[in-house]
Amino acid sequence: MQHATVQHGSTRKFLACVGLVICLAARAHAQQRPLVTEDPETIGSGLVLVEGGFDQQRKVFYPLSGLTGDLLRVPTLGLSLGLSSIAEIQIDWSPYQRLTVNERQAAPLAAMLDFTGDQTSDIDDLVIGTKVRLIPEGAGRPAFGVRFATKLPNASNESGLGTDTMDFFVSALVGKTVESIRVVGNVGLGLLGDPIRGDQQNDVLTYGFSLARAVRQGLEVVGEINGRTSLHPAEEVPVGTENRSVVRVGGRFTAATVRVDAGVLIGLTSSDPSFGITAGVTWVFRAFTIP
Repeated sequence: MQHATVQHGSTRKFLACVGLVICLAARAHAQQRPLVTEDPETIGSGLVLVEGGFDQQRKVFYPLSGLTGDLLRVPTLGLSLGLSSIAEIQIDWSPYQRLTVNERQAAPLAAMLDFTGDQTSDIDDLVIGTKVRLIPEGAGRPAFGVRFATKLPNASNESGLGTDTMDFFVSALVGKTVESIRVVGNVGLGLLGDPIRGDQQNDVLTYGFSLARAVRQGLEVVGEINGRTSLHPAEEVPVGTENRSVVRVGGRFTAATVRVDAGVLIGLTSSDPSFGITAGVTWVFRAFTIP
C-alpha cells in the first residue's frame, strides 16, 4: 500500500509538471518577438517572461541630430510580469546602443552633439507598459485588449540618439486564430513631445498588423507592418516625431518554455532603417502565486 501511495504521488507530480510546461508554452506563443505588434493575450497569472536579443540596422536617420548611420542595439531586453489571468506589466529597454555614423547634415540639435570620431553610443529609452485582455477569444469572436505605455527620456540629445521627451501611448488590441494562422491588429493614439519646444506635442495614429503561421509543431513564420502616422499636416509635424513604418518578416521556434526567434526588417520611411536583422531568446517561468 505504501508503494502504491508513493507511485500515485509521483504520477501526480509528473502530471503537474507536464501541465505547467503546456501552460507556459501556450502563454509564450501569445508573445510577439521578433515582432512588435502586441497580441491581446497576456502571459498568465504568476508567470514571468524574460527576453533578450540584438538588433542591427543599416542607414538609420536621426532628423534631430542630422546623423545617418548603422545602429547596433545589444542586448535588447524585455520583462513581462503576469499580475492576473488578464493583466500584465511590461518593461522594454536596451542598456547599450551604438551608431556608426556615415553621414552628417544640418539639423535643429546638431550643435548639441558631444562625441568625437565616427561612433556615438548611449543607453536606450525605457518603455513601461500595462496590457489588459478585456474579452477572451471565442469560437466566433476574436480576443480584445488594451495597452497603455510610457516612453521615458533616457537616451540623450548629446549622443544624437535621443529626443529627451516623454511620450505616451494607448492602443486597442485584437487577435484571432484561424486554423494554423494567428492574426493580430493594433490601432491607437500616441502623444509625442516636441523635442525642440516643450509646450507642444504631436498626436499620431499608431498601427500594427501581424500574421503568424504554424508550419509544424513549435515552428512559426511571422510577418508584420507596424508604425505611426501624424494626425497633423506635414508642415506642422515637429522634427523628431515624423511618420514611421517598418515591415518585419521572420520565424520563431518554441520548445517547452523557451523560444528562439530571428527576423529581418525593412523601413518604409526616410527615417527608418533601410535594412536590419534581429534575433533573440524568450523564456517563460512561474515565479509567484496570485492570492
